[in-house]
Order: sequence, then structure tokens, then C-alpha cells
Amino acid sequence: MTITVLPAIPAGTGELSIWPASTVPLPHGGLAVGGVSLAEIAERFETPAYVLDEGEVRGRCRTYRDAFPESGVLYAAKAFLSRAMVRWVAEEGLGLDVCSAGELELAVTAGFPPERIVLHGNAKSPRDIEAALRLGVGRIVIDSPSEIARIAAAVGLEGRQKVMVRVVPGVSAGGHDKIRTGTDGQKFGLSLTDGGAQHAIARVLGQPQLELTGLHCHIGSQITEVKPYLVALRRMVGLMARVRDVHGTELPELDMGGGHGIAYRPGEAALDLTALARRLRAELAEGCAAANLTVPRLLIEPGRAVVGPAGVALYRVLAVKHTGEKVFVAVDGGMSDNPRPALYGVRYAPRLIGRHSTADPRTTTVVGRHCEAGDILAEAVELPGDIHPGDLLAVPVAGAYQLSMASGYNLVGRPAVVAVHEGTARLLVRRETLEDFRSRDIGG
Repeated sequence: MTITVLPAIPAGTGELSIWPASTVPLPHGGLAVGGVSLAEIAERFETPAYVLDEGEVRGRCRTYRDAFPESGVLYAAKAFLSRAMVRWVAEEGLGLDVCSAGELELAVTAGFPPERIVLHGNAKSPRDIEAALRLGVGRIVIDSPSEIARIAAAVGLEGRQKVMVRVVPGVSAGGHDKIRTGTDGQKFGLSLTDGGAQHAIARVLGQPQLELTGLHCHIGSQITEVKPYLVALRRMVGLMARVRDVHGTELPELDMGGGHGIAYRPGEAALDLTALARRLRAELAEGCAAANLTVPRLLIEPGRAVVGPAGVALYRVLAVKHTGEKVFVAVDGGMSDNPRPALYGVRYAPRLIGRHSTADPRTTTVVGRHCEAGDILAEAVELPGDIHPGDLLAVPVAGAYQLSMASGYNLVGRPAVVAVHEGTARLLVRRETLEDFRSRDIGG
């Protein structure tokens, strides 16, 4: 696909600061990502469609490997997973963290080495555990006391499975109450405060079928400051020292989870990855030296920060409605492909593409097509005043927690996923069709 581009706008400046680094403006108001016109993608693959920049994903994987050269970097599959994503992550040298048998089996059947996979989950089903043991995952993260006996029994008398214990360190961090997981009173992990974590560790150490390789914590999502990670790390090192003192065991691994925040709109804060890596390593070394502990291998689990900024959602405008002082622009997608605004009040920065408008901007609310008043994709955003049905909107930073959380609401069907790289576009995940719904509905 050959396109004519205008001079590139440097990354990190202006409206394109949150777009993939490969984004360049085209004549007549268009944009290209990965060397491919977004308007041409919309014509070829229809809308809604999700565009994923392979080069951006790979570049972000390498950035993490460079920032944490001695650590284990595991991509959090829950952010977005497909066979192509599995291959990119594997080829860039990252591990993988999964939360279900479905994610696990997709990864392994796509060729991902199971020993580089960690299985999470606050309520692992028998199928999850069976698949993990059958496929040989590297670690299973124990999230509740009942899992200890269940996993040990499933391993059997002759087997042995490496596990970690997820600890709640009592640290509040994250962009919304619903994604803060480091404090007591929520469903994840075992509390450091009430002794639940210590008791679970003792039980695991008493199980010959289980090998405790380390501790795990994940304090929340969309975190943009380094300090909460440092506070959590100090508490985890303190617990590792107590395990050594009480049980005579030095644990070789410490997993600090993910939750690294990104900017969804120009000017928003994002986590400084270089500062995080430098200060985590320093804090870990200092804390272990003070406790006379061997420094454990550090692991981290970025998901959103790897794939989020690599994605762009494309929508076609279906209707424009003026209600009092408000302007509603309705598009052909919505909460079935992106429930995050309804769940967390997330704000995006959609952009008109495919034509150049000279109209003055007007404050607009971009809404979806679903039967919910809360089906809002972007509230109080500036769009050209002459926007009309048939126009094309592009929403950047759409790679994470959109399609992975998509639903079948109103039987609209989940959008296609298209990869772009070096001037080529290819379909990764086809659009869900009416025939897909028919084939699943076997009643009568």
C-alpha cells in the first residue's frame, strides 16, 4: 500500500503525543500508522476496527527489556491476547502471565514456551489448574488458602509444581477504586496485615508437591507514580526476611506485578519507566543488604503499557444529534467493544480523520450504539462543528482492556483486529458475525 505522507510530527509533541510513534499526518486530514492509512483500513476492513501497530508493540517490549535487563518481564495477557501478540512477545524475549485456561491454551498452542508462563487468578477453576499442570507452566500464583491443597492434590504424590504466594502489602494505588488491588478488603491475594500471607507461606513450605519460588504482589492499575511500588517492595522484602528467619528459607524471586500507567490524552501523566527500574533495583539492593538477604530475581508484569499505546480504534459516525446545548455524535461501536468509560469513567481523545475540516471546534459527546444511557465513549471532547454521518473517528491508546473485555451486547459483534507494520496491513482477528451467534445458539 503506497501512501503520501506529510512531514512527521516528532513523537511526544502536540496532539499526536499519545499515538504510536509511527503515526504521520497525510494530506486532506488523514493519518497513517505503521505506514498504512487509517482511512484505507476503514474502507478495506470496515468499522468498527482495531488497528495494532506491531512495531510499537515490539518497541515497547524492547524498552522493558532494556530497562530491566536482569529481571523477568512478563506480558500481562489480560490486556490483549491473540496468536500474533503471543508470537511478538515471545520473539522479543518476554514471559507471559495468564489468568485462565483459555489464555494459557491459546498461548501454548500458538507456540509460547509454557515454562515462561505464570498462571494467576483469584478463583482458579479445576480446568485452569489441570491445564496449567498438563501444559507445564512455570509458576502458579496462589491467591487463596484453599488453592494450596487443591494444587498439591492435583500435582500428585510424584509431581512438583513451582508456585508463588500473592501478598496484599497494604498499599493503595491506581487510577480508580475498582482497579486498586494492593489494600485489604478486596478479593485478591493474602493479607500481610492479618497474617494470612504468613500462614499461607508456612503451609506451602510444608507441601512436598509445591516448590515456593517467591512472593508476588500487584498493587493496582494505571499507576503513574513510582513511590507506591517502593513502599510495596519494602514490605515484601521485610516479609522475605521474616520467612528466612522463621523457616530458614531464602526465596529466590520477587514479582512486583504491573499496573504501569499510560497517558490516554495529551498532557496526562504516565509512569516513568526508567525511574521505576532504577529506583526499584536500588531499593531492592538496599533492603536486602540491610536484612542480610540474597537479592532475589525481580519480575514485573506490564500489560497496558506494552499494548495500550499501540492500538487505535476506528469508528464510523452514524448520527449527530443536538439536544439542548449538547451535541451527541453516535458511532457504530460502543460499550460492547470498549466498556472502560462506563466502568471507570475513562476519558479518550478521538480525532476526525479522512478529511480536513475548517469548521470551528465544538464540545461534543461521542456515544455508542447500545441501549444504555451510559454507553459513552468520550465525553466533552472537541471535534469539528461540521461533523456528520459517514465521517471517520479514530481513538488512540485503544490497545488494552477494550477488545479483551468486549461483550456480545445487542448481538452487534466484536470488531476485527488489524495489524499494521512497515506499510502492510493484515487481519489478525476477523470480525464476529451473525453466523457466529447462530452457530453457538443450539436451542430451539
